[in-house]
Amino acid sequence: MRTFSNNHFFSSSDFFKQKFGFKVYKLCIDAGCTCPNRDGTKGIGGCIFCSGSGSGDFAQSREFSVLEQLEKAKKLVNSKCKSNKYIAYFQNFSNTYGDINLLKEKWKEALSAPDVVGLSIATRPDCLDDKVLEVFSELSQNNFLMLELGLQTCNEETGNLINRCYSNQDFVQAVRAVKKNCPQVHVVSHVIFGLPGEKVEDMLDTIKFCVKQNIDGIKISTLYVNKGTVLEKMYEQKEFGSLSKEEYFEILSEAIKLIPENIVIHRVTGDGAKRDLVAPLWTANKKDVLNSMNNYFNRFDVRQGSSCSL
Repeated sequence: MRTFSNNHFFSSSDFFKQKFGFKVYKLCIDAGCTCPNRDGTKGIGGCIFCSGSGSGDFAQSREFSVLEQLEKAKKLVNSKCKSNKYIAYFQNFSNTYGDINLLKEKWKEALSAPDVVGLSIATRPDCLDDKVLEVFSELSQNNFLMLELGLQTCNEETGNLINRCYSNQDFVQAVRAVKKNCPQVHVVSHVIFGLPGEKVEDMLDTIKFCVKQNIDGIKISTLYVNKGTVLEKMYEQKEFGSLSKEEYFEILSEAIKLIPENIVIHRVTGDGAKRDLVAPLWTANKKDVLNSMNNYFNRFDVRQGSSCSL
């Protein structure tokens, strides 16, 4: 029988301990990719919330080899918490968008490190062609492979507003293709709460949509407003407001009730670069956020608590 590290949900820590028998940490790697929403193929400028680093603020420099990046990332992680095993996380931009042969070599290079136990590859659902899936199928035969797909919202109007440049159907087809061609791959969906114009119902509908697609895991965070983004200009012009800590916790607690216990909740908060954070400022201290969240959840069972009133 599966046991949880807390009574609230099946966390990434639970999942990795169950799978590997020990705690693992992710090391952020830059594969040197860009995005079809930046180079003009689909759009220009990227999603309105995306930072200049492609949402990979903690990734190492692409000027170094993958193995060199791993070594630098290990030192950063081990300065905070000691670990002996890691997952190489190709995080920023779209990490299946580029020369698949070159990308395959970089993924294999990461797997060659003796203390790396698997890969996590973040990308867009419209960047998974047959060649990519063929490589995924090959690598996942003998290695743990996690695919992280951005969705953010299932509200198509919001998707257009944030300049996502792909549809819900792209996401549906991507998950189906992965499940069919490389079923060993652990598929994770990224979701953002607090996007401009969205109501609580929209956020919870996104959770329901993700669950319906037979995903294996989910990442949830509140919307961050970073310096230098289109979103920052919208925020300054008061076109939307960010969620308070209490609002986010309440919506999150309702979302968790909708997620089956077999789906891993890999993230319930994030920690972007403080130097670039405009709002919400309460997210800047991740330790405080997690402690406050646990206190909130401990006041009632998040799977049986009262309905969200926002």
